[in-house]
Amino acid sequence: MTADFAEPLLLWYDRNARELPWRQSKDPYRVWISEIMLQQTRAQAVIPYYERFLLSLPDVKALAACPDDELMKLWEGLGYYSRARNLKKAALVIEEKYEGRFPETADELVKLPGIGEYTAGAIASIAFGEAVPAVDGNVLRVMARLTDDPRNILEPAVKKYFTELLKEHGPREPFAFGNLNQAFMDLGSLICLPGDKPQCEGCPVRRVCLAAARGTASVLPVRIKKTGKRRELRTVFIFRSGEKIAVRKRKNEGLLAGLYEFPNTEGRLTEEEAALYAENLGFSADAVKALPAARHVFSHVTWEMTGYEIRVLGDAEGVIFAEPKRIEEQYPIPSAFAAYAKACNIRVGAGKNKGEKA
Repeated sequence: MTADFAEPLLLWYDRNARELPWRQSKDPYRVWISEIMLQQTRAQAVIPYYERFLLSLPDVKALAACPDDELMKLWEGLGYYSRARNLKKAALVIEEKYEGRFPETADELVKLPGIGEYTAGAIASIAFGEAVPAVDGNVLRVMARLTDDPRNILEPAVKKYFTELLKEHGPREPFAFGNLNQAFMDLGSLICLPGDKPQCEGCPVRRVCLAAARGTASVLPVRIKKTGKRRELRTVFIFRSGEKIAVRKRKNEGLLAGLYEFPNTEGRLTEEEAALYAENLGFSADAVKALPAARHVFSHVTWEMTGYEIRVLGDAEGVIFAEPKRIEEQYPIPSAFAAYAKACNIRVGAGKNKGEKA
């Protein structure tokens, strides 16, 4: 790769930048919220969540003071809920240690909870004009192709190599590196696509791309994961008492910590076992109805779910019965249970505020 990749990429970005709500301001709070939401989530999917979040929590002070359940409700449907918890932790640090003002350098930003090197680089370069790269999967893919590098981009040494390469060849003008980082984001999302679908003919840096010249773009980058996902079988219960549905709060640590769920247990239970499970909780169970199977993929585990709807009488420890509308408005249900929420006419996530189907 030659040193002249930055100029054509910046020119292309100036003419073709995506119109996204978080690009309307260099406010570090808005940049931060968008970057955290964009982790593991496509830009178009993030927009309604971002807009809803900013309406409720427009600044660091509001975020720091937000009750946990309200915060989880605003995040409902985005997944990776530890991101939201770390947002609040970082907001509290900014309020208490920095008197409500954002640190302005990547070196300081990376000390905040939930902010890694990529997010620190994005905030520092976009909001404060620091000449620092923000290297994520999109950037690694583009850089691997520009340099025709066959190494595993998941190796820390490879990421460090590309980070240093960008520092060496990136622009020095104030805020130019922020534009370059966003140009990489757009290039990776629109043109330098994953797998065998790169749109090389429309690429603004094709002239300096070694993979395009050598015909290797479709096989790059190399990504070798060390471990696979664990598979878990679970049985989910929709307990109905009149018009009310049962939910319960998960523990404050571990997967989906502090969120609300439909009661569930490990394993794939039969109808008879499902009725017995309900009775062991303390319910009087009747009318067991099988629900369609569902599947949800987390970063490290996949849930294969069986479901049952059961009419019950009585109470059980830790279980809350509420009308579907109240659950939809008040209790944050993770998207892992979206299929069973739909069976109860409960919509989860930002879609319910936009008239979209859950």
